[in-house]
Amino acid sequence: MRYELTIALRYLRARRKNAFISITTIFTAVGVMIGVAALIIVLSVMNGFESNLRERVLSLSPQVQILNYAGSISDYDKISKQALAVPGVIAADPFLIGQGLVSSGRGVSGVLVRGMRFEAGSGPSQLRRFIRAGSLAGLVAATDSKAAGDGGDESIAVAIGEALSHKLKVRVGDRLRIVAPILTGSSSELSTRTGQLIIVAVFDSGISYIDSDVIFADLARMQDFLGRQGRADGIELRLANLDETNAVTARLRKLFPHPFRVRDWIEFNQSAAAGFEMLKRIYTLVMLMLIGVAAFNLIATLIMVVMEKRKDIAVLLTMGAARRNIAMIFVFKGLIVGLIGTGAGLVLGSIGCFILSRYHFIEIPKEIYQTSSLPIQVSAGNFAAVALASIAMCLLATLYPARQASRQTPVEILRA
Repeated sequence: MRYELTIALRYLRARRKNAFISITTIFTAVGVMIGVAALIIVLSVMNGFESNLRERVLSLSPQVQILNYAGSISDYDKISKQALAVPGVIAADPFLIGQGLVSSGRGVSGVLVRGMRFEAGSGPSQLRRFIRAGSLAGLVAATDSKAAGDGGDESIAVAIGEALSHKLKVRVGDRLRIVAPILTGSSSELSTRTGQLIIVAVFDSGISYIDSDVIFADLARMQDFLGRQGRADGIELRLANLDETNAVTARLRKLFPHPFRVRDWIEFNQSAAAGFEMLKRIYTLVMLMLIGVAAFNLIATLIMVVMEKRKDIAVLLTMGAARRNIAMIFVFKGLIVGLIGTGAGLVLGSIGCFILSRYHFIEIPKEIYQTSSLPIQVSAGNFAAVALASIAMCLLATLYPARQASRQTPVEILRA
C-alpha cells in the first residue's frame, strides 16, 4: 500500500483534539450519500413513468409503420413477409384507416376506424388485455347480416373505447350507424356511404384520444365497406425490443426504399419523448447540484485538515517527500470520503427503489397516470453514471486543498 494512502486513512480516524474535523467529514460523506440516493430514486421514477407511458401509448399505436408515398399498398402480404425477415421484427399487420361519423340515437361522434387482422393473434399487440366488456373474437366471427333498418347491409363488428361508449351511451350488443366519406369512380369523386356497426367489445387503454376517437374493425370488412378491396394504407410492425428501434428502422429503410416510407414510434411521439428527456435532464441537474453542495463541504473539510496537519506536512517534506506525494494524501482522503458516500448512496437508493416498488405507500392519481403508485424502473446504467458523476465531483473538490497542501513551506511551518 502506498504510504500516501496509509496516511490518508489515518487522517480519517477521529481523535479527541480533531473530533470536529472528523464529524465534519462524516457529514460530508452523508451529504454525498443523500445526493446520490436522491438522484438514483428520481431517475428510476422518471424511467418508470417514461416506460409506463411508452407501454400504454404503443400498446394500441404502431411501433413502426411502412407506408407508400404513391397511395395504397396492394401486395401487403408479400411486404409483410419481407419485413418479418428483418431481425428484430416479430409481427407485421396490414391496416386500413377510414374516418366517419357514428351515431347511436343518443349521441354522435366523429371517429377514426382502424381495420386490422385480428385472427391468430394479429392486430394491436395489447388490445386484448384492455378489454373491459365483450370479446375480440366477435371481430372476425360472422355478424348478423340483413340487420333491421340497414337496407340489407351487413353489420360490421367493432371494438370501441370506453370513453366513446359513455359518450354515445352504448354497450356491447348495441348498434351504431356510420356515415363515411369515400372516393369512387375513375375521377375519385367524393361520396358517402352509410352502414351499421355492432359493438362486440369495449376497451379502456387509458389513452384518451384512442378511447374516445378510435374504433377497431376487421380489415376485410372495412375493405369491403370502403370499396378498397385488396388494398391497405400501410403495414404496422411490432418489435422484439423497443430499445433497438433506430437500428431496426434503419434496416427497414434500406429494404424498402422510395416510394415506401418507414416511420417509427419515436417520430410519432417526438413531443412526449422530448418532454420526458427535458424533465430527466432538469431533475438530474438539480440532484447533481445537491451532490455538488456535498462536494463543496468536502473542500472546506479538506482545507481544515490541511491547516490542522501543517506540522505533519512539514515533517514529511523535510524527510524527502515530494510535493506531489503530499497532494496525493489529500486527494486520497477526499476520494475515500467520496467513495464511501457514493457507495452508501447507491445502497440507500437501491433500498428506496425496492421499498417504493414493493409497498406503494406513495399514491398518485390513477385517472391521470393509469397507475396508483410510483412506477419504478431501475437501470444499471443510471447507477454507473451517477456513481461516476459523484466520484468525479469529489475528485475535483480535492484538487484545491491538495494543491494548497503541496505548496506549504517547511521552514515557515516549523519556525512558527
